Amino acid sequence: MKHPLTVLAIIALVVSSCTEPIPPSVLEVTTFRLKTTANSLTFNALDAEVESTFTNKQPGFIKRQSSVNGQGDYVVLVYWKSIEDAKASMDKFMNDASVADYAGMIEGSSMKMNRYTINDSFDASSSSFVETMSFETNDGVDMTKFNKVNQKVGVKVSAPKEGFLQRITGVNEAGEQIVAVYWDNKTNSDKALQPFMDNEISKEFMGMMNPSSIYMLRTTMLNSLNSTYMNLSKKEKVVSLLNSFNTGDQTPISYINPTKYIQHNLGVGDGLAGFGEVMQHAPPEGFKANVIRAFEDGDYVFTHTEYDFFGPKAGFDVFRFEEGQIVEHWDNLLSVQPNNPSGRTQFDGATALTDLDKTEANKNTITEFIEKVLLGHEMDKLTTYISTEKYIQHNPAVADGLDGFGAAMQYFAENGLVMEYTKLHKVLGQGNFVLSMSEGKFGKGEATAFYDLFRLEDGKIVEHWDVIAAIPPKTEWKNDNGKF
Repeated sequence: MKHPLTVLAIIALVVSSCTEPIPPSVLEVTTFRLKTTANSLTFNALDAEVESTFTNKQPGFIKRQSSVNGQGDYVVLVYWKSIEDAKASMDKFMNDASVADYAGMIEGSSMKMNRYTINDSFDASSSSFVETMSFETNDGVDMTKFNKVNQKVGVKVSAPKEGFLQRITGVNEAGEQIVAVYWDNKTNSDKALQPFMDNEISKEFMGMMNPSSIYMLRTTMLNSLNSTYMNLSKKEKVVSLLNSFNTGDQTPISYINPTKYIQHNLGVGDGLAGFGEVMQHAPPEGFKANVIRAFEDGDYVFTHTEYDFFGPKAGFDVFRFEEGQIVEHWDNLLSVQPNNPSGRTQFDGATALTDLDKTEANKNTITEFIEKVLLGHEMDKLTTYISTEKYIQHNPAVADGLDGFGAAMQYFAENGLVMEYTKLHKVLGQGNFVLSMSEGKFGKGEATAFYDLFRLEDGKIVEHWDVIAAIPPKTEWKNDNGKF
């Protein structure tokens, strides 16, 4: 028989090993949006490929999950054994040609990455929904008390809820906190949200946060999305259709309603027959289309594209959908021009889509700007709508800033030229980008279509692209639908 003290020593050793703290690891959190021209289904497939062929083969890798919400915000969570492992993987990722297509679909300016030290071992592989919240604590917060309340939230508020799987917390070198809460599905997460906000422990916890620093996303795992049928968005259908000029893929033709396709390009016949006739007259090398920006507003999609279409062209296209198919099309095309006095092209500039919650406000701003300033000639209101600090201009003949705008107007006046808006036909927008379609006179007084794309920040216009094209006389029209 073993000595009782020996048995006790063994028991003590076992207990000690069971309660030994889990060694710290790293949670890398990357958030981003896709380029407006990216296809989310293609990206999601590439994401799974990157995980299986690249990330999970890196030293120190533990777990990777990708998720997205309905607004297109992506969250990639990667667990590593150490900061050094995470950094080494990212350095290799940035120079690996095998992930170039994947990385090229991400809007670079939207990408944010942070690494947090955590003391939790990931154990929520069955999760299909995750909440991530990063924040800074208020100045002067007692961190010992904060950590206790943080732990209490997990044990007493989150854990008892139906569908809860795990809550992981951590902090980075700058003192920013992270909380990741895993759920079995979105429904249970939704049900727990309001009770969380109403709980006294949660209120104490939230009261320790700097409200302006809070960034929370609630996202669905891509592997859950991939297990169900997903449709292309309207925007993705349009981009695929325009890209088919380059690829020759015939599939996107099915996105056009074969019995109802109203054409407003006056040089093209109505319906699919008119579209087909143009394609038959393509040069041997075909047409080319490089979609720079693409946006969706209800039943409408509008794009900004660099074409090779009987010569290099800058174009804006607008498509209207009914029941998932394109039924109407407008456009405005102009030959590519030399760089403007500020050295800008008709295509460069910002592409990142932001401020989705400000879409209607931004559309209203542009509507007022055109109605009051361009139609109503209330030039004293110019700075109400255009930023005096930053106004980036892509019109081929106009320089940046309000001074550039003023110089262009003076040139027109001195040379007996006109730029007159007479009617606003449409205003479409998504987030910080708004397109207007207007009618008027230009140059020597020719009937003209004005397509203006604006980017806004904090309610002011900060960037502008346009295509100004003459409206041909009715005797030259190949359809009777009118330009607008």
